[in-house]
Amino acid sequence: MIWSVAGGLLALLALSIPVGVVLFLLGFGVDLFFSPFPLIRGLGQVVWSASDSSLLIAIPFFVLLGEILVRAGIAERTYKALDAWLSWLPGGLIHANIGTATMFSATSGSSVATAATVATVAMPQAERLGYDPRLFSGAIAAGGTLGIMIPPSINLIVYGFLTETSIPRLFLAGLLPGLLMALAFMAITAAICKLRPSLGGPSLGGSGRDFAWSQRLSGLAELIPILLLFAVVIGSIYRGWATPTEAAALGVAMAGLIAAWHRALTRAMLVEALLGTMRITAMIMLVIVAAYFLNYTLASAGLGRELRGFLDGLGLGAYGTLIAIVLLYVVLGFFVETLSLMVATIPIVVPIVAGLGFDKVWFGILLILLIEMALITPPVGLNLYVVQGARKGGSLAEVMLGAVPYVLAMLLMALLLILVPGLALWLPETAGG
Repeated sequence: MIWSVAGGLLALLALSIPVGVVLFLLGFGVDLFFSPFPLIRGLGQVVWSASDSSLLIAIPFFVLLGEILVRAGIAERTYKALDAWLSWLPGGLIHANIGTATMFSATSGSSVATAATVATVAMPQAERLGYDPRLFSGAIAAGGTLGIMIPPSINLIVYGFLTETSIPRLFLAGLLPGLLMALAFMAITAAICKLRPSLGGPSLGGSGRDFAWSQRLSGLAELIPILLLFAVVIGSIYRGWATPTEAAALGVAMAGLIAAWHRALTRAMLVEALLGTMRITAMIMLVIVAAYFLNYTLASAGLGRELRGFLDGLGLGAYGTLIAIVLLYVVLGFFVETLSLMVATIPIVVPIVAGLGFDKVWFGILLILLIEMALITPPVGLNLYVVQGARKGGSLAEVMLGAVPYVLAMLLMALLLILVPGLALWLPETAGG
């Protein structure tokens, strides 16, 4: 049954059928051929139980928060401020891409939204200043992946919902690895541009882009709204003043005030933000509900027991099994969209991982890291297509090549996370204490 389900999933995705529909069809097929009971009769109850959690209300709130900030021009102001502070490093403007993606990730929760925002702001300058299109594009695609690691993260909310894991603990666990990943991206960019200076664009003095300290200090004012918003959303959770859902609503109110301060809060902007939120939320909820039904049918058909028996039969031990699961996610990430990959596999894989003695919070961060990698690996890496869509000319292959060094950085980070679990667990344990 394992190979039938995997083959069916890949075959249906290859037909370009929407992911939510694919998961529903696969669930119907499992029910028809493998389940001893007619589970289709319980479809309504399963769909209802998958969508009646108050925790899921946080998803549209965090999406709306990001939509408001994008349309208010906050990302462009943040980008200019970070450009003045980071462009002295080898690689110049590329570091502003990563820095802006990091800060925007702390308010958006979506990798695709983060990549799209930074690409829209950065690409015109890259073309004007003559940066290498491969490395520049790859850095934006990789920086965008931080949107699902650094809190607040929509994917971490979904993981916590499916595994009944504390969302505040997951948010804390993702903060340090997310920041370390951003630093790793900047370090590998600096190393590449030190070895190949031509890839990093013009020098500051040679392009008229040397910034005075007065410019840098004045630019700090543009970073205050993002930092304040992050402090309000995350701080209210850990002070016990708000649940994640309430903190998300508070964040939307703060984003509205920031947009009003910059005179960008108009009726037309709000309508566009709400429409964008509805589209993204509908897509996410369709995938969640469909995956919930698929997992219900898979559990009834005994796939979890079959997979557990298969892994036990390999005799790999705890860490050997974990490495096998990591490799499985790496391979599936080439072919399956990230959110679908999460919701389709978490209810099956996480009980196995927990049974091996690994912490669910720690594994959630490792899983998100692997999902990040799937966002920039072809042929389904969404961030690659988002960045290519923001470019004027050039091929998708250039973006793919530019993302390769950052994929290697993610693999090293995954290895480090396995060897040093405290990178993810130190903050949650410290806060818990």
